[in-house]
Amino acid sequence: MKTKFINDTENITAELLEGYVMAFKDKVKLASENIVVRAQPKDEKKVAIVAFGGSGHEPAVSGFVGEGMLDCSVVGDIFAAPGAQRLFQGLQLMKREAGILLLVLNHSGDVMSGNMAKQLAERVGIKVASIMTHDDISAGLDAANDDRRGLAGAVAMYKILGAAAEAGKSLEEIVEIGERLNENIATLAVAMRSCTHPQNGAVITSLPEGMMQIGMGQHGEAGAGGSQPLVSADETAEFMVAQLMKKLQVAKGDKVLLYINGVGASTLMEQLIVYRAAAKQIEAAGIEIVDGYAGELLTVQEQAGFQMILAKLDADHVDYLKNYPSKAAYWTR
Repeated sequence: MKTKFINDTENITAELLEGYVMAFKDKVKLASENIVVRAQPKDEKKVAIVAFGGSGHEPAVSGFVGEGMLDCSVVGDIFAAPGAQRLFQGLQLMKREAGILLLVLNHSGDVMSGNMAKQLAERVGIKVASIMTHDDISAGLDAANDDRRGLAGAVAMYKILGAAAEAGKSLEEIVEIGERLNENIATLAVAMRSCTHPQNGAVITSLPEGMMQIGMGQHGEAGAGGSQPLVSADETAEFMVAQLMKKLQVAKGDKVLLYINGVGASTLMEQLIVYRAAAKQIEAAGIEIVDGYAGELLTVQEQAGFQMILAKLDADHVDYLKNYPSKAAYWTR
């Protein structure tokens, strides 16, 4: 039984990308199969920023291709990283003397494709560096970075590093800016219903009605916090903010960003109510929120819940966030 407005399940990724570039033809185009680039490329004297990931998470990742953010997005099939050869093709398209920064979210398939594509690129003389994002704290506050998944905190990375590239920073400088941010950004997710797979309709994870799971991953992976009864927006936000602040050791006088990423089925109404509670708690501690957002950045089809993203920002991070506008289709700020 059909539950989505789709055609042939084997053509979902190709058709959604074709629709995307048709809807935003002044911003993006398809350079090759499943490779989205800017409609008007950036000066090749500036570093290119490349990201990648599976489809089914829209607007991530391709929705953030555009002036002030990404130069190229390489897209895999539903919930699956693109293969190394396709990612290598994207790196070849972006080759330039200034170099390329490849942003990799910490998931096994993404890491494997990223490492292999980077090696292939280096063998043919392409200058490329990489950063692996690991903002998810659900594995534990003391978990090693390699055990922490990459979640929607990557969008803040796209914005800040995209701005640094537009400002003409070198590849080495951009890596340093990014790694500083990478150590000071944390995300925690909560879900009360998992998603279905668009190609077969299968429910990825089942949660009993009236329950929620702290730390569920963006593909329905189990959260370390386990299942517990669903509580109010204020209570949920209070717990999540406390964990994020503890992880980052934010203190009075710090400047932070706070984003609420709706993952598919939770309404903007709910997201804003959660944002309200989180922001009040953070500001009551004497911490300044210099950049805020509530909306869908990285979705998981019908998954009900949200990701809360907190980052402690240095002065240059604030500058790149606030003073370098983006013109990507899904981030015009």
